[in-house]
Amino acid sequence: MIKSNICVISGIAADLIVLSVFLILLLLIVVSYEKKRTHLEKISMVDPLTGGDNNRAFQTKLGSLLLKSSAPAYTIVFLNIKGFKLINENYGVVAGDNTLKYIYKVLKNSIREDELVCRSEMDQFFLCLKENSQTKVEERLRNIINDVNSFNSYTDISYYLSMRLGGYFIDEPNLDIRTIQDRARFAGMHQREENACSFFGYALIEQMKKETQINTLFESSLKNQDFKVYLQPKVRLSDMKLCGAEALVRWEHPEYGLIYPSDFIPLFEKNDKICILDRYVFEEVCRLIRSDMDNGDKTVPISVNLSRSHTKNLNFLRDFIRIKKKYNIPDKMIEFEITESIMMNEKQINLTKNIVREMHKNGFLCSLDDFGFGYSSLALLKEFDIDVIKLDKSFFDDITNYKAREIIWGFIGISHKLGIEVVAEGIETEEQLDFLRQSYCDIVQGYIFSKPLTVLDFKKWSSTL
Repeated sequence: MIKSNICVISGIAADLIVLSVFLILLLLIVVSYEKKRTHLEKISMVDPLTGGDNNRAFQTKLGSLLLKSSAPAYTIVFLNIKGFKLINENYGVVAGDNTLKYIYKVLKNSIREDELVCRSEMDQFFLCLKENSQTKVEERLRNIINDVNSFNSYTDISYYLSMRLGGYFIDEPNLDIRTIQDRARFAGMHQREENACSFFGYALIEQMKKETQINTLFESSLKNQDFKVYLQPKVRLSDMKLCGAEALVRWEHPEYGLIYPSDFIPLFEKNDKICILDRYVFEEVCRLIRSDMDNGDKTVPISVNLSRSHTKNLNFLRDFIRIKKKYNIPDKMIEFEITESIMMNEKQINLTKNIVREMHKNGFLCSLDDFGFGYSSLALLKEFDIDVIKLDKSFFDDITNYKAREIIWGFIGISHKLGIEVVAEGIETEEQLDFLRQSYCDIVQGYIFSKPLTVLDFKKWSSTL
């Protein structure tokens, strides 16, 4: 009996030991699982590149902030680096990654207690600022942009970063967090000015409706020739004779009236419709020159603007060459105007060199528009075989300024030594005109002679000069 009881007790003890071991193993598994789960949870909230919060963490923390805040206490800001892929292409992926890390560090250092930052994806970031004043938000963003671009001092990259900035004052904190982010992103993607924050609101929505309408009207207006070519005369100062004109486009819609270039040019530059419009204007100019030549009318060289969007297609000149041949336009009767903004880095400079070379090879002239508006104008003169430079209007706003006069004299003198003609644009006063005569400027364009004119009015005007 005792032996039997001992066996029973021994069996129970053995079972208890087995059960204890099982429970310990189970506990170890649970603890290990919890550690792994916690680790995975932590990883899922961390951006592997910056080591900071990712978008999921940002959304979670923003939700918590909004639960305990009064509306509107916060502003969410969307930041997107423009042309970031050019850094990867020109300097390599490692340099690109280091740039993103640096930007995140700047953003992280700019935030205060109860504020958030994350890299949401690729070259996009979000900030949550404890601000409900547009002025305060803009001031802080200006400081951030300046700090971001100080990276040139710490790396071997010489590149100015511009950003799309969109803001949304969180006046509806109960909205889904993704919707809140989408509103800031929407505002940023429809930014109107370089490095200026666009804020989500009624005005932006109305602007978007307007832009949608303009986009919708484009195809039919192109087909119906609602886009009209206007010509602004260029006058040679040595003999005060008409020596050329710049072709400008005006949109005269039969239902909506005159649609201003400031409303459609920036929009079409964003969606590349500007390339279609440029070709349309170019063909209208070729048609005009051919008509005048066939009728024995006076003809002068005409310059047409060329958007930087064309350079996305390396063979874009083929269409212009084909149209020139179609109308049998003599060489040097058409001048392409390009701007400094087309050349942001070494790769684009080399591309532009080839473009200018191809222009000359096919009988086109080439001018550099808004010369002096950028920061590398003089350096560009040695890079390109430019025929003409057009001095930006801003140089002539205060010709009583000694430094301004010296700069203009310097530009004109250097250009003449390089065999480049100089056009002063935006000239409006006799005082400016007299100064340009004394400075040996070649050509003047501006309201001092005439505003842009319809083709018919241009012909009437030119007959009186």
